[in-house]
Amino acid sequence: MAITAFKGTPVQTIGELPAVGALAPEFALTGTDLSDVTSENLRGKRVVLNIFPSVDTGTCAASVRRFNELAAGLDNTTVVCVSADLPFALGRFCGAEGIENVVPTSVFRSDFGADFGLTQIEGPLRGLLARAVIVLNEDGEVIHNEVVEEITIEPNYDAALAALV
Repeated sequence: MAITAFKGTPVQTIGELPAVGALAPEFALTGTDLSDVTSENLRGKRVVLNIFPSVDTGTCAASVRRFNELAAGLDNTTVVCVSADLPFALGRFCGAEGIENVVPTSVFRSDFGADFGLTQIEGPLRGLLARAVIVLNEDGEVIHNEVVEEITIEPNYDAALAALV
């Protein structure tokens, strides 16, 4: 099981992240317009999966803002923000914040959390996703992964970007 922490208290997830070098599990997420955003649709592009509990928290919102800034300068790369928030909440947040360079998605109709080993199975946020970043190459192979050790801090943006070089 992957381990993270919430305010210093260890939290286990349902499983392990896909390993670097492994093919990422197929996924189908829901976009803000209720359309499917799938791994198949994204094949041929590099993909950064910015995974977090809820855009209604300061740290999660900050990661969406930062990846939105970074995404503007990335070639052949799609940044997909993934949370358990409903698509409507993600759409409101991104609209209010002027977020246009990332694809906000919800796991509310999928097994993404279980398939990627990221659903928290204990702690006050159990049932939500742990904070993680997974970078995929054009073929869907994992080239970087990070489960952030403390849910209340932002991911290592530099490490995610370095995987794309």
